[in-house]
Amino acid sequence: MLKYLSLKCVKYVIIFLFTSCWSVIYAQKYRPVQQSVVKSISSLKYINTFVLPHKEQFRQTTVGGLSSIDYDPLTQTYYMVCDDRSTINPARFYKAKITVSARGIQKVTITGVDTLRQQDGSTYPKLAPNAIKTTDPEAMRYNGATQRLTWTSEGERIITDKGNLLIDPTINIVSTDGRYADTIPLPANLRMHVTESGPRQNGVLEGLTFADNFNTLYVNLEEPLYQDGPRAGLERNNAFIRIYRFDLKNKRNTAQYAYQLEPVAHPPTKKGDAINNGIPDILWLGADRFLITERSFSGGPSTNIKVFLASIKQADNVIGVQSIKENPVAHPVQKKLLVNMDDLGVYVDNIEGATLGPVLPNGHQSIIFVADDNFLAHEQSQFMLFEVIP
Repeated sequence: MLKYLSLKCVKYVIIFLFTSCWSVIYAQKYRPVQQSVVKSISSLKYINTFVLPHKEQFRQTTVGGLSSIDYDPLTQTYYMVCDDRSTINPARFYKAKITVSARGIQKVTITGVDTLRQQDGSTYPKLAPNAIKTTDPEAMRYNGATQRLTWTSEGERIITDKGNLLIDPTINIVSTDGRYADTIPLPANLRMHVTESGPRQNGVLEGLTFADNFNTLYVNLEEPLYQDGPRAGLERNNAFIRIYRFDLKNKRNTAQYAYQLEPVAHPPTKKGDAINNGIPDILWLGADRFLITERSFSGGPSTNIKVFLASIKQADNVIGVQSIKENPVAHPVQKKLLVNMDDLGVYVDNIEGATLGPVLPNGHQSIIFVADDNFLAHEQSQFMLFEVIP
């Protein structure tokens, strides 16, 4: 009798464990989709910065060039695309765990690396003359509804007397281990041209963000289309970039919004040195509101980061406007400065990504920014933690 009861107990324990494990798996696979939002934000409070070691090695790859960051709160995993154009290692992205306390970021641990794959399963080749499939990864977000990743490539536009190289930008969908799943078609004004029409080199799809419980995707240009006007200068000059809205159900571009860039923050130290200002990242906060990062660079080097709260609620849809320069927009995206990182009193590098992080012990939402070190010894892979002040 005792033996029979023992076997019966074991049977029930096995059934219980199996049921529990299946419930966890089912809950993760079929979890209800509820995208995180920020209901109120008046300012951002800087907490601290954590810096990864220069050229940290992980599974025979060099960590660096981190051009985006996104957080899955269910698995507490951060996804970061690397903008290495298969020069050091094949085009890839990293996964990480970030330990956050009331004192700030305590540790950043790289936990995984996956190669970005083309449709045929191959890796992307490095940039070379006559290349047609090279990539330039810049943005990546995790889709909580499909449990896949969406990432952008800026493509390429090189015009020389010896020949031209034109590669259109792309929006790509991959599994969480980098396998190709799909592509989102782009509107005609995002195609590269030999003439000065369409996107500028290295100023294309720099940021993206999901919205409306992962039913909508927004991507942004870093710099203005040629036909829309000039690049940002030292004085305000009507430099407008476009923010593109995509309906993910049918993968259609349904709206475009005009956003005016700030002037370049600082003059270059030497006359003739390069200057620019553009948007490296956008982050949806809910209710037609976005956190928009502007990055200004002046030869020297000097980098300035400004973060704005922006709204498209009253903005005109300029999807049918061929040229903003020739047809000025009446109602552009509205914006309000939240923080100028020059005022923080700390060194700020080449910020390229932002994500909603975990809720802090005081109940406030956190935001984590990441900086791209360009694999250079004098730059840093920074993780900057901010508290959202309602």
